[in-house]
Amino acid sequence: MADERVHAFGDDALGEHDAVALAALVRAGAVSPAELAAAAVARAERVDAALAPVAFAAYGQPRSAPAGDRGALFGVPSYLKDNVDLRGMPTGQGSSAFRAKPARRTAGFAEQFLGTGLAVLGKTRLPEFGLNASTEFAEARPVRNPWRPSHSPGASSGGAAALVAAGVVPIAHANDGGGSIRIPAACCGLVGLKPTRGRTVLNDQGRRLPIDLVTDGVVTRSVRDTAAFFAAAERHHRNPSLPPIGLVEGPGDRPLRIGLVVDSPVAVTDAPTRHAVERTAGRLEAMGHKVTPAVLPFGEEFSRDFTAYWGYIAFLIAATGRLVLDPGFQARKLDGLTSGLRRSFHREFHRLPGVLRRLRQAEAAYAGLFRDHDVILSPVLAHTAPPIGHLSPNVAFEELLDRLHRYVAFTPVNNVTGAPAIALPAEAAGNGLPIGVHLSAAYGQERLLLELAFALEADRPWRRIQDQDTAV
Repeated sequence: MADERVHAFGDDALGEHDAVALAALVRAGAVSPAELAAAAVARAERVDAALAPVAFAAYGQPRSAPAGDRGALFGVPSYLKDNVDLRGMPTGQGSSAFRAKPARRTAGFAEQFLGTGLAVLGKTRLPEFGLNASTEFAEARPVRNPWRPSHSPGASSGGAAALVAAGVVPIAHANDGGGSIRIPAACCGLVGLKPTRGRTVLNDQGRRLPIDLVTDGVVTRSVRDTAAFFAAAERHHRNPSLPPIGLVEGPGDRPLRIGLVVDSPVAVTDAPTRHAVERTAGRLEAMGHKVTPAVLPFGEEFSRDFTAYWGYIAFLIAATGRLVLDPGFQARKLDGLTSGLRRSFHREFHRLPGVLRRLRQAEAAYAGLFRDHDVILSPVLAHTAPPIGHLSPNVAFEELLDRLHRYVAFTPVNNVTGAPAIALPAEAAGNGLPIGVHLSAAYGQERLLLELAFALEADRPWRRIQDQDTAV
């Protein structure tokens, strides 16, 4: 496959605007929601053959909030990820183990998403049940990275990230149970904030688990779009147990204590990623922040426990699929990763009580980092986006699991602890692929992360896929 960038930016109603700008144009009467939707549909159809990001298209009848309920992002076209129910659309979960039927109800988060004013054009693809870090399938074609189509866009929100990076829409739903907002954001040069647990309406699947790993958010091309989304979402639903975010509109005004973590206890960080993180640390120091080394209090035992809990989720999917998903669910059709995780858990199910106890204790250990630091800076991933096939579910399970451990070495901590973290574009690898950096904060401190993200974006605007020369 040719590795030329794939994007759909052009001279149409969407132009090169972000979601905030498009919503302003709609309010001013300069463009209509129908015109924006038509432009987004044309763009989606233009990139579909190369990137395969869309799971379900509802182009004939985009879904919006009820008439009169105009959120701050009213009229801006977007997509939901194919693991959240929206009445009338199927929810396929990226799996071939069942045939999805139109959902009978709209999930709470989907209502919150529509409440921001966004118009849903369809659903985006994810790997089976969001368990992989690349949006690849046992038999179906993979989702590809717009910056380099021979490579992965990350996962599990890979379809969402591919659409936003390619310019089809400026913002798309993503959710995160082990890095699934932040990983594709890093791979595709986007902004991806994983919010604090409970910041958005709780995910239907996660709330039934002993530890709820999953939080919902978006991937965007600008910090202000991410900030605007969470401000609009908070107007629809605010968790009174968390400090409000409000509308963040620019950098903060106080120096921060930033802890620098370059290496993971379980994986070696590659040279381009290390360089990106260290250069970001230098930029932050130049802004007046104090950057000092930090050590994550999590090692190989945490990684084993997280994998065991991932296996427990796969086991539950297989055991309850006929009851929860569809009577025709067939566990034998689960892909190699889901089946392997299920088998692995079955062999060690007796470890589950200890796994849950230790994972719950991680929250206190994580909170301890913020006695001496306001923010932790680290890689999002231990190496740059791999080629398609490297993380295919058809790779032998033990080898695939080892590859995942050596790749997804930083993000799961925030899912277990429930704390917020944001992925931001930083550098470019030698092959042109984006490299992201990861900022983590204490529970409920999304506002701090957004302020720091604004500062980094203002200091060096993100590379743009539509530019001929995108060198940093």
